Order: sequence, then structure tokens, then C-alpha cells
Amino acid sequence: MRWERQRVGDAEGSAGSGGAACDEERTTGRQAQQALLGLSGLVRSVTSPDFAGVTFHEVRAKSVLNKVAGAARVPFQWTVNPYRGCSHACVYCFARQSHTYLEFDAGEDFNSQVVVKVNAPEVLAAQVRRRSWTREHVAMGTNTDPYQRAEGKYRLMPGIIGALAGSGTPFSILTKGTVLSRDLPLLRSVSAEVPVGLGVSIALLDRSLQRGLEPGTPSPQARLDLVRRASDAGLSCGVFVAPVLPGLTDSREALDELLAEIAAAGATGATIIPLHLRPGTREWFASWLAAEHPGLVPRYRALYGKGSYVSASYRQRLAARVEPLLRAHGLAPEPGAGERGVPGDERASWPEGSMPSAGAARGEQMTLL
Repeated sequence: MRWERQRVGDAEGSAGSGGAACDEERTTGRQAQQALLGLSGLVRSVTSPDFAGVTFHEVRAKSVLNKVAGAARVPFQWTVNPYRGCSHACVYCFARQSHTYLEFDAGEDFNSQVVVKVNAPEVLAAQVRRRSWTREHVAMGTNTDPYQRAEGKYRLMPGIIGALAGSGTPFSILTKGTVLSRDLPLLRSVSAEVPVGLGVSIALLDRSLQRGLEPGTPSPQARLDLVRRASDAGLSCGVFVAPVLPGLTDSREALDELLAEIAAAGATGATIIPLHLRPGTREWFASWLAAEHPGLVPRYRALYGKGSYVSASYRQRLAARVEPLLRAHGLAPEPGAGERGVPGDERASWPEGSMPSAGAARGEQMTLL
């Protein structure tokens, strides 16, 4: 959704309670401001020594509930994304191309130019109070991470959670961000009022590889600890092993070790998703692969060709490898639960508190995640 559709009147003064963003923050100069020229909802662009190289563009949005295009093919019809762009800087991030809608590029701008909807809690609260709102499931983390590091400063999610729960709206959150641990008491409290689904994304354990692929994310062990904390708080939490990268993280040994750690952390299930490379992401990942693992470039060309999705034969091999591992570690879906998968999976559903299955590995393709 282009920001032009969310314009509001010129904001005056500060961003309000949502805009107390960064300690020692500084308003940036003309170059950063020009990035969002024409956006009347832009309050200011700021930098902070706590976020080296990142500029936050604070905007006042008119709407934060997003209707999903083609919603009949996904397990939810509504999303909320308080941030656009993501300092996690994951090389493989599916959402990179969406940053070009804001006239940023899908590469370094996605990592460093983060748009913050500073009034998201207030706007959402007003939207879900409307008589026309039917309390359909709302998914978060389907574009960029709502618990990326900036959330520790902006603190938008407690208000968003409160607005959804207060209106009786079920919701789910998918994240790599350990900032979520701050809100576990709140999530436990509201889970008594509405269904709440939690998912943590953990693609691998190799710390060296993780630093290259996901340079702005918490460590895999920190995310496993987040799963453990959620479980200890009485919340069901699944894990997305996503993406699985051919030749890098897809060996039986690597998957077995990761799933063992996930099970030990108390996860309610695991979903395995092979890497897909849509435009924007494809070019950025290809550049990284050529620089870091040039010997794998021919294999990726063979597996992906000119498309976004890995070959069917690879998906079948991955599913055959994954299914016995899920069963061995007690992470397979309950009998009769059906195909369940990641938000954005075109053919999967995502029931609250339970997210597994090798169904995604068999080839369901994602449009949002």
C-alpha cells in the first residue's frame, strides 16, 4: 500500500507519546527529508547513536488496518504493520520489494530507512471501535517485524495489543525480535480475552552464518530463550524454520540439531519453509551469495531458474527429510489437524498457538512472508 493513500493533515509539534523515539535523537537534514517528499503525514526524520546508520521517518498514518489482497488464499484477511523497512537487515527478507513503493530501494534502504507509524495504537483503537469492524483475525509480522529493535524505543506494540484485545479481535504475531519478551505479561493477560498466536522465526544455529544472513537480529540462542520464556509464561509459541537455504542450512544434521533445540525450548510446533526469491529479494540475495558463497551460485540457478520458488523436486526432497525429524522431536501436527503453515502461505491456515508441519516444505508458496 502506497503511503499516498494514508495521508493525513500536516502534523504539528512532536509525534506525541508514540514519538518519544530515540535517546539523543537528531532530526536529519534535507537529504533524508527528501526521501519522503510529498508525504503530508511525515512528522520528522531522526537518527540516533543507538541505531548507527539507520534513519527513522516518523509518520502519522490515517489507517493501520490493511486488507490483504487475495485474502481468500491466505489464513487471514487483515494485517497491522507499525514499521516499514527493518533494521534486522535479513539478506533473504521477502518484504524488500515493498520498500520500493515508498520510493526507497529494496537493498540498503530497506535496512536503513525505517518508516514508523507513530500514531498506530491510537488509529487502530479508533478503527476497531467502529460498528463495521467484525473482529476478524489480524496478523502482525507478515511484512516487517513489529518487534525489530526500534520497538524498544517507540513502544507501539503494547497499545496495538491493547486495542485489538480490548475490541475482542484475535491476533497473531510472528517475530525474530526478543523485544517481545517485554510484552509477555501483557500477552498472557489478554490471551484470556482473545485468541493469541505467537511465532518466532529461527532459521539456523550457526552463529557465523547468522551474522552474515541476519546481521541485525538477536542470536539464535536468544530467540530460543524467547520461545522458552513464552512457554514459561503459559503461552503457546511455534517456531518457523524459515527460510531453509539450499546448500547452507538444509542438511539433515543441521535441521536435526535445530529442531532438537526448538523442542527443548518448549515450542508447540515447527514449520519448515524453503527460501523463495521474489523480485527485490532475489537480486539482493544473489549479490550476497556471489560474494560469500560463489560456489553455490550455479546450484541456485538450477534450483530457481528465472522464478521465485525452488524446484518441486527440491521441495519433495526437503519434505522427505523434514517429516521424520518433526515426528522424532514431537513437533509434528496433531493427527487430523490438516495442513498448517506460515502466515502468507497461500494454502495454509495458522491456528492460534500451533504452527507446524512439513506441509510448507512440500511446496506451498507464500505471498506475504
